Parts: sequence; structure tokens; C-alpha cells
Amino acid sequence: MSSGTNQTIVKGIVPPMVTPLLSDNLSLDVESVHRLLEHLIAGGVHGVFILGTTGESTSLSYRTRELLINETCRIVNGRIPVFVGITDTAIEESLHLADVAYKAGATAVVAAPPFYYGLGQEELYKYYWALASQLPLPLFLYNMPSHTKVNIDRGTVLRLAEHPNIIGLKDSSANTVYYQSLCYVLKDKEDFSLLVGPEEITSETILMGGSGGVNGGANMFPKLYVELYNATIARDFDRIRVLQNLVMDVATKIYTIGSYGSSYLKGLKSALSVLGLIQPYIAPPFNTFEEKEMTQVVESVNRIKAEIDNLL
Repeated sequence: MSSGTNQTIVKGIVPPMVTPLLSDNLSLDVESVHRLLEHLIAGGVHGVFILGTTGESTSLSYRTRELLINETCRIVNGRIPVFVGITDTAIEESLHLADVAYKAGATAVVAAPPFYYGLGQEELYKYYWALASQLPLPLFLYNMPSHTKVNIDRGTVLRLAEHPNIIGLKDSSANTVYYQSLCYVLKDKEDFSLLVGPEEITSETILMGGSGGVNGGANMFPKLYVELYNATIARDFDRIRVLQNLVMDVATKIYTIGSYGSSYLKGLKSALSVLGLIQPYIAPPFNTFEEKEMTQVVESVNRIKAEIDNLL
């Protein structure tokens, strides 16, 4: 995908890939990166998004981020689109990561607002416009107000959508009223994609007119989320109901173990280790689950996997 106005709209399931780490909790586990990517591609996903929130991007060194970009693009080798997170507090670092992604062969980059100072909407607009104008790849906006302290307001998105190098938005606000308003004001802009983060509402937002989901659970069970997307596009509501229940099982049984702000990430990485795809290690400041919590993960993953295998 080249920059400019002639963009193919991004649709489908684009997992926000976890970053597999070795036991030092810092170094990239390249072998697991390969295994996980092959698992995702075999599951029929429509792309992969690295270095997002689920990918622990802000906890990783720039060296590790660059290595992950290069290894991901090398392994994927053009089979699916690769989206690279370049969120940073310094625009120079975002531009550097974008250059690494461009040289590696990535499809597009994704940036949430700088997350230290609170930006007003006009400042946010000017920041994104300047960033997009300097990038070698197309840009996805990333609305993540719980982490960045700022919401990209509907009017700001509408203005930014006029930039020829801004091709879409990933919304992780879990605010379906906001999302529906975006679908409404952008309904005539056919070259702008609207993707949603929270998997619990992916089907709902596609029915609103959204383009697809950037769903963490697709790391574990990509076929489930792809099937839900396909059923939603086909308006097969009986099938949607069954698949949605499984998605809710994932969200309620794996992401809520323990009383941590990081329970989602701990649960996801632990579940992937149970599936034999990665090791469970998490970058500081977080650590992996203890044995008692891992027992709960094993029980939940095995039960949900059996149900999915039986259905699909």
C-alpha cells in the first residue's frame, strides 16, 4: 500500500500481536514471533498490527522494536498487510520507527496521541497533520483515551480524514456512541477505514458500518474472530450469536483473572503460552502470573479451545 489518495480500505480482523519475550523479560523471542505469525496467517487474519498496546510497545527498547519490525516483515513476506505502531512522545522517534517500517516493507503505521502532555484538539490536529505529512507510509490514527488522556474528537477525525496520507482510525475507547457518530460523518468517505479494538463490540460496530476489528483474542483463536467477522458481513445472526458467546467467554474468563490493571495482558500472554505459541514473559513494570492464576488460565483456555474446535 503506497501513500496517497488511492487507498484500498482496510477491512477484517487485524490482530494486535503480542510481543513474545525471552525469560529476561526484555529480549525478543524471535522463534516465538515466527510461530505466532504462522498461527495468525493460518487462521485467516486480514493483517497484523505490531507494537500497539497489546504489543507492550512503550515498555520495549527501541532496539527491540526495530528488531520486531524487521523480523515480522521478513517472516510475513507480503502474505498479509503489516501495520506498525509508532506511538511516541517525541515525533522524531515516531518518524524514525516509520522509516524502519518502510524499509522493512510494512504496509502502514499507527499512532496514538503523544501521551504525557494533555493535548487540546487543535494541537492534536496540527500534530497529526504534521506527522502524516512527513511519513513514508500511510497513517492510521489510534484513539486510546484511557492511556493517552485525550480523545480524538469526531470533528478532529473528520478534519484529519482529509489528509491524503491518513487512511483510517482504530478506536479503543469502547464508546459505541462515539464510534457510531464516526461511521455517520465518514459514511461517504469510502477510502477511510474504521476499526475497533474491544472484541466484545466488534460485530456490533461492523453492523454500524465499521470496517473490522483489532482484537487481542485473535492472537489465540484467529479462526474464531475471522468467522465472527464473516458471519457479521453475511448478516448470519444465528451464527453471530454462537460466535459472540465464545468471544465473550474469552473476554470474561481469560482477561479478568486477578485484580490487576494488567490482567488482560497477563491473561493473554499466559493463554498463548498454554497454547504453545509463546512464553508467558511480560516486559517490566509487569510480571507473569503466579501458579494459582496460571491454573485458572489453563482450565479456561482448554475449555474454550475445545468449544471452538468443536464448532469450527
